[in-house]
Amino acid sequence: MAPSLDSWAKQNVHKGTPVVVKMENLNWSMLELESPSDEDIFPAGAPAAGEGAAPERTRNKNAKQLTWVLLLRAHRAAGCLASMAAAFLGLASAVRRRVAAGRTDNDVSEASRLGGGVRESPTLKARFYTCTKVFLWLSIVLLGFEVAAYFKGWHYGAHNVELQHLLATSFSVKGVFDRLYSKWVSIRVEYLAPPLQFLANACIVLFLIQSLDRLVLCLGCFWIKFKNIKPIPKEDASVDVESGEKGYFPMVLVQLPMCNEKEVYQQSIAAVCNLDWPKSKLLIQVLDDSDDPTAQSLIKEEVNKWQQEGARIVYRHRVIREGYKAGNLKSAMNCSYVKEYEFVSIFDADFQPAPDFLKRTVPHFKDNDELGLVQARWSFVNKDENLLTRLQHINLAFHFEVEQQVNGVFLNFFGFNGTAGVWRIKALEDSGGWLERTTVEDMDIAVRAHLHGWKFIFLNDVEAQCELPESYEAYRKQQHRWHSGPMQLFRLCLPAIIKSKISIWKKFNLIFLFFLLRKLILPFYSFTLFCIILPMTMFVPEAELPAWVVCYIPATMSFLNILPAPKSFPFIVPYLLFENTMSVTKFNAMISGLFQLGSAYEWVVTKKSGRSSEGDLLSLVEKETKHKRGNSAPDLEALKEEISRQEKKASRKKKHNRIYTKELTLAFLLLTASARSLLSAQGVHFYFLLFQGISFLLVGLDLIGEQVE
Repeated sequence: MAPSLDSWAKQNVHKGTPVVVKMENLNWSMLELESPSDEDIFPAGAPAAGEGAAPERTRNKNAKQLTWVLLLRAHRAAGCLASMAAAFLGLASAVRRRVAAGRTDNDVSEASRLGGGVRESPTLKARFYTCTKVFLWLSIVLLGFEVAAYFKGWHYGAHNVELQHLLATSFSVKGVFDRLYSKWVSIRVEYLAPPLQFLANACIVLFLIQSLDRLVLCLGCFWIKFKNIKPIPKEDASVDVESGEKGYFPMVLVQLPMCNEKEVYQQSIAAVCNLDWPKSKLLIQVLDDSDDPTAQSLIKEEVNKWQQEGARIVYRHRVIREGYKAGNLKSAMNCSYVKEYEFVSIFDADFQPAPDFLKRTVPHFKDNDELGLVQARWSFVNKDENLLTRLQHINLAFHFEVEQQVNGVFLNFFGFNGTAGVWRIKALEDSGGWLERTTVEDMDIAVRAHLHGWKFIFLNDVEAQCELPESYEAYRKQQHRWHSGPMQLFRLCLPAIIKSKISIWKKFNLIFLFFLLRKLILPFYSFTLFCIILPMTMFVPEAELPAWVVCYIPATMSFLNILPAPKSFPFIVPYLLFENTMSVTKFNAMISGLFQLGSAYEWVVTKKSGRSSEGDLLSLVEKETKHKRGNSAPDLEALKEEISRQEKKASRKKKHNRIYTKELTLAFLLLTASARSLLSAQGVHFYFLLFQGISFLLVGLDLIGEQVE
């Protein structure tokens, strides 16, 4: 007789492979489930009588296991629903706080007042917002029309069928609404659809040209990696008398411009003072443009501390602060002792170059008299801080890995990034020096140096650490300056480019590729095509955008953009949506720079948080140990505790966010258009408009970054 199930359960024998579960964030999940074997059901030595009961017992046990699995899955689903509910409640709470605060981007920011920015005329600032509001209200009215027509049964697969049906209907049987709707269909077919379709086709052509340019850049980057092409400096067998090292050690000037940046001055000054270079051949200029007396005293005290430790460092403060960063650098280059130096290296206040930075960049100038600039790439200490910094990292990784590297290898020209580079002082002087005529003085000097025949080198394997803006407000200000300045520069440089003696190919590259395609056409079509034309085609369906324009080509371009940052692949969809969202700011900046509107001359110092990685702390302690011979070594734990204390103190500061009216208006426009696309059963268009509208909504409510006040 076969043993009962109770006696079988009490036996202390191996029970096969049971259901194994684990706890993950308070949710159960199944790892493995296997059916028990016959040996598990009938232990060794058990009688084999009642063999027909074995399948029944197996089924009973499997049924129990399946019940447990279903219960665990139900528990996990309930946990997911609870998490989603909590997320939606948190989102609603955040929206309520932002609406209650009432702070909008129309308010005058403290950064504009302290940073010396030029306040934009209220009339100019409201112009773009008014246009988007008109589009929004018009789309709402049209949506109401279309919904009413839909419930009347006027929804056909082809728009010409709808028009023919409406026009064929007897006028006597038409009601007021019928006549209005048929008139609206006639107007959009005869007057609205043709120009809208023409504009859409023009933007599609520009889109394809820009996509082709992006593809060529990626192929060039692939070729560089495949052939392992990289600049190699010439070796120098001479020996430096002071350090006793072999190598090329010319006189180098290091400039550190800063303005009211109390969060980062210590780490940046420490980093440049720890550069591994003969002391007698290195001079550091701290160019302080701060108008905050506290910041001035702190920076001056830090410079004095390093002077006492033997560093050759000087502090300069301008009384008349004209020309922003360009004016600051121009003033520093006018010092009489600068003529003793052959090269100048520039670092912004949040940059922390490695000790061997000069040893890996300056040797490229050896026996290369045509070389004017050596540019290193940036790395970021806070690239994983939040969603905003992750998305910025994707853009900048592509910029350095692909754009700068390809242009440097094949053209010997690219835009100077304003920092983490080494200039030959003769190249600066030959190009006219620093000019205060635009807010992109780095691109200005690079273009003028290129027109004078100087060559550039980009080093992809040499990095300088810096920070990414962690708040949308800071990032928005930065992007406005980066996209309005090039258009200012294009207007000023176009005559000089045409008259220059460089080759026709270089002129074409400067005018069409460098300025028009990548600085003007890209923000123009991105905003016009996806934020204006696409939602309008939902209400004027006679003008159409193919699905490959809306979905497939943008997805492919986003895939190419994200290749230099492979760890960011999970963020490919947010990246695509966020880039279209930022097109509003970039388009507005491009227009203001091209037509010299008020905001084109606005300069606001990007807000820094002063973050340092643990590796930075270790290297800093090691370098300070060398400088403080005879003294006790700094305590790394104490240093970490101090930084932790400062971060906790900063976290207690009041945080505020703003409501961005342009982004919110476009969010409602896109969401309205997505509702209209449902009536036409346009799946790809609906999902794109829906998620793009949600992206605008999140950005408009400032839900992707915090700003500390």
